[in-house]
Amino acid sequence: MLAMNLTFRQLALSAAFVLGGLALSGSALAQTFNPPPGIDLAGLDPKLKPGDDFFAYANGGWMAKTEIPPDRSTWGTSGELVELTNVRVADLIKSTASAAPGSEARKIGDYYASYLDEGRIEALGLAPLQPALARIAAIKDKSALAAEFGRQLRADVDPLNNTNFQTDHLFGLWVEQDLNHPGHYAPYLLQGGLGMPDRDYYLSDNPHMAADRDAYRAHIAKVLALAGVKESQAEAARIFDLETKIAKAHAPRAESEDVLKANNPWTRASFVTRAPGLDWGAFFNAAGLSGQAKFIVWHPKATAGEAALVASEPLSTWKAYLRFRQLDHYSGLLPKAFADERFAFYSRTLSGVPQQQVRWKRAVAAANEDLGWAVGKLYVAKYFPPQSKAAIDKLVVEMIAAFDARIDKLDWMAPATKVEAKRKLKTLKVGVGYPDRWVDYSTLVVKPGEALANRQRAELFEYRRSLAKLGRPVDRGEWCMTPQTVNAVNLPVRNALNFPAAELQAPDFNPANPAAMNLGATGATIGHEISHSFDDQGAMFDADGRLRNWWTPGDLAHFRASGHALAEQFSAYRPFPDIALNGEQMLGENIADIAGLNAAYDAYRLANGGKEGPAQQGLTGDQQFFLAYSQSWRTKVREATARQRAVTDGHAPAEFRADTVRNMDAWYAAFGVKPGDQLYLAPQDRVRIW
Repeated sequence: MLAMNLTFRQLALSAAFVLGGLALSGSALAQTFNPPPGIDLAGLDPKLKPGDDFFAYANGGWMAKTEIPPDRSTWGTSGELVELTNVRVADLIKSTASAAPGSEARKIGDYYASYLDEGRIEALGLAPLQPALARIAAIKDKSALAAEFGRQLRADVDPLNNTNFQTDHLFGLWVEQDLNHPGHYAPYLLQGGLGMPDRDYYLSDNPHMAADRDAYRAHIAKVLALAGVKESQAEAARIFDLETKIAKAHAPRAESEDVLKANNPWTRASFVTRAPGLDWGAFFNAAGLSGQAKFIVWHPKATAGEAALVASEPLSTWKAYLRFRQLDHYSGLLPKAFADERFAFYSRTLSGVPQQQVRWKRAVAAANEDLGWAVGKLYVAKYFPPQSKAAIDKLVVEMIAAFDARIDKLDWMAPATKVEAKRKLKTLKVGVGYPDRWVDYSTLVVKPGEALANRQRAELFEYRRSLAKLGRPVDRGEWCMTPQTVNAVNLPVRNALNFPAAELQAPDFNPANPAAMNLGATGATIGHEISHSFDDQGAMFDADGRLRNWWTPGDLAHFRASGHALAEQFSAYRPFPDIALNGEQMLGENIADIAGLNAAYDAYRLANGGKEGPAQQGLTGDQQFFLAYSQSWRTKVREATARQRAVTDGHAPAEFRADTVRNMDAWYAAFGVKPGDQLYLAPQDRVRIW
């Protein structure tokens, strides 16, 4: 992706703060951060054969000269765009300090300044958390315990998009369109309660995860000791043993991503018999869900298992667990010793990051999380002009047309299935840049000097905003990613896409680049998100977002067989000798990659009158297309992070995603790939889905 000469040290210096003031404005940084058009030829490694390792061929030069910044777990195009966006956002936030008191802009400024005020945070100590800690200490029985679990429930998970699958609350809530009744929202209840990223971290015999378990026990004890808890080691052992039991009740990651297994409508009354052990009346009353008659339980076995643990485990252990969860959850907003310990375990140990981010970057991330739509409004006004939106809108139209044409050409799909597929494509709701309607923060209270309380109020505001959807018509235009997010998403339940403004920048999309490059990079991203509506999970939803089988039996069998072949292809990849990828866990993303890339290739050819695009930089049009795609994936990842992602992520590592090209005939012709090359697949072994 970004090809540039700006070093991280220069970037860090340019973004230096003096109590929140920028030494260099976002607009000034953008001038130094602007990559030239074209393929980054210096980023290639021409010594390698494209057919042996296409990712390294396209990015080896960049990999050799690039170091991951000390405060990052990964670095690449997305990381560079995130850095640029962070500086721009910080510059925008700086301007809100003088906004009118009580205004949305002033709330951003007060929130940000409070987060930066480490002196006040240090002076307050644990006082901002005392009301919650006192409430936990006062729990006298299991009914009061259930009420506390309900009081802490938050809408902080999204199982279909992996944006935040694991919650550290006992259960997670997701409010979204009903799988079975598209006109209504439904509350989805999901497994939760773990402090580490996934059940495998507690249960796997992998020595790396065993070491992480030891470090987590020490982390729990350290946090408790910082809070003045006596016998912190013994209490940490009890908490860890409880979390291990919770992990044993959890569904594995691959199963969690199977929406057919997740469609479990439960009535409110049935929880008592289906998941005994928890006082569900107290839980739902405290959660503000007492009037809700039906739920969809994503993890029925885990829900029953966790409820049973509430009954079987001592009340004192649960209270210790809740106290630690509060301390750990808010540690970034507690005195420096707590924030440093949070970094030491979650970033240094689990992700391999050697250096904590400076405070202003953490403040920007917090403002984006808690007031993200207000910040996004400022970002769009300055950095996403109407002509940028128009250009991407045009690209989206071209990609949808290319995908529609591919459906027509599928020789294995029956006419009846094609009709349904094309209807779904036609009704796709695409959002580019920013949402049609912004979130109203008028009821959110932000007070200067109350960093932790501001976070608590923001979490509760978002939770209540989610609950308010229940009983209302579904808003298919609602976004789940803010405009300043460097990412994109497909929302299969609503048959909708979000392409945030910050994702739609050079080098992936550059008006100075030919169609081959823009479609190889941004076009493939757009195609990827469109294709999610037709991946192994998305294909289970019809045009209205209803979970319904719209396939003929023969077509569905063919589709699943192709998906199985792609899963086997990726399961053969080993990022480390002791870790193989789980192709089934990553299948949806891999289907979207291959389908999106094929559609982008068709769109690029159509843009050139059905022919190969003109040569440039000594490269043919097809070579430009495939190199732009591979360079869009350039990423370096720390080993600890790569190991974590291999277990928890639904996405394959970037280098294997770039090698998706091995399934396209045109790539073989473009680079002269022959039998004997390591990536070579015989024509009959190349996976062709859409």
